[in-house]
Amino acid sequence: MLVVRSSGIAFLLLTTFAATCQTAVQPGSMKKVAEVDPRFLSYNVETVEITGGRFWKPYSAKTEAPAAAAANANMPVGIDPSMFQYRAPIDLSQAKLRRLAGALAPAYMRVSGTWRNSSYFQNTDDPAPKTPPKGYQAVLTRAQWKGVVDFSHAAGAELVTSVATSAGTRDANGAWTPAEAAGFFEYTKSIGGHIAATEFMNEPTYASIGGAPAGYSGADFGRDMKVFSGFLKKASPGTLLLGPGSVGEGTVMAGGATAGGPKLSPTTPEIMQATGPIFDGFSYHFYSDASQRCTRMMGAKYINTPETAMTTAWFDRNMQSLNFYAAYRDKYLPGKPLWLTETGEAACGGDPFAAQFVDVFRFMDQLGSLSAKGVRSVMVNTLASSDYGLLDEETYAPRPNFWAAVLWKRTMGERVLDPGISLGSKARVYAACERDHKGGVTLLVINFDNAAEQTLVLPVAGERYTLSSPELTSKQTMLNGTELTAGEDGSLPAMGGAKVSAGKVGFAPLTVSFVTLPDVKNAACR
Repeated sequence: MLVVRSSGIAFLLLTTFAATCQTAVQPGSMKKVAEVDPRFLSYNVETVEITGGRFWKPYSAKTEAPAAAAANANMPVGIDPSMFQYRAPIDLSQAKLRRLAGALAPAYMRVSGTWRNSSYFQNTDDPAPKTPPKGYQAVLTRAQWKGVVDFSHAAGAELVTSVATSAGTRDANGAWTPAEAAGFFEYTKSIGGHIAATEFMNEPTYASIGGAPAGYSGADFGRDMKVFSGFLKKASPGTLLLGPGSVGEGTVMAGGATAGGPKLSPTTPEIMQATGPIFDGFSYHFYSDASQRCTRMMGAKYINTPETAMTTAWFDRNMQSLNFYAAYRDKYLPGKPLWLTETGEAACGGDPFAAQFVDVFRFMDQLGSLSAKGVRSVMVNTLASSDYGLLDEETYAPRPNFWAAVLWKRTMGERVLDPGISLGSKARVYAACERDHKGGVTLLVINFDNAAEQTLVLPVAGERYTLSSPELTSKQTMLNGTELTAGEDGSLPAMGGAKVSAGKVGFAPLTVSFVTLPDVKNAACR
């Protein structure tokens, strides 16, 4: 059983815990190991949120009446409809939502997802028809897409997306045609929008779920990609082409069995063999597991709990996936950057604890470990929908992962450093140049031990920002012992650091801390 410590001691320099580890750090001499995008930490807003439709139902949501459940069929193919809940189109003009998203700037805002594969862009100013055109499941209007572009400007976010690839985009031979996509890119440009990067389709390794033709193969993907690549170079030459956008490989579900689950097809090697070195960056998706919704639907035993979520085995699934896809990047796209364009605690909307403080440990370890490997950007799913959202979808109240993301944005720069130390099996430390402070260094200290303190010996004074919670399964987040809450208008509280002196600095059990050291004069950070 996990022991939860009082939040009031989260920022104190504790000396009474057994098995305390003391480690000296030398931030001034830490070497650069990687450099990431200024928009390294980014987020997804699912296309189905923009158009309205059925997305993963939160665990706390009430069951819909049968008539309401059948009112909108816009959902992935072959998945139990009870997993979903209808949502009206999101209002991206809301000042609160824009202000909270702006706290994560600069960022990429990826508008894609499985639903994008079958969403028709209506390139007129007419309202959406009651029934989508043949071969599509939803309609994305000009007004809705303009709302996305306006939001991206207001929130300091560059757009990342994909295009429709369902039956409505294909000719009599099943080959993809650019006619529908052309209007989408033309309209985006006409309203001052900029698509920084795009994938072709969302998650081609589960092509059938996304509405691709039956039997869609790697060769089919390669054929379609050649058309899309040529189209993109003419329609939006400044847009990066990312791919393949695979998911589901390299790790297995913690529950083991996958009876009844969707089949992976085509696979990443089949796709890459067919496309050749066509992409500007290698993109992939990763979830630590399938959530309770999908695991049980597939006939697997669900075994994840807040306790298992605080283990190295759970954290390290992230690196297993990276290593798997990095090997294919090295083989087919040597030298090209890796992009993690969709990720979260668990697929299919996340588990209940994705919205709780316990997931902050996995999230920060993921960012720390991937930044050290030079992954260009990590796009969290989602900004504000279902259980894995950074914000509550009804109130936009920030969840624990949001507060951690804000601190990452404020303290961790693009140049990633080797901390040169190890804190054992129950704590991890990462380092980067301090954001906006030449020569400074930021340490990220993750202590997921439920009893033992960690102690670092610092050569200079600095400031610390320690996150904790009175309960791991709480949505309450404390910064240096004070609860963090946002205003009704989305304004953030003061999030100042606590002064620390040179010498021993303790990190309490079950805390995540950022320590800024502005005066170490690290040569890599000048």
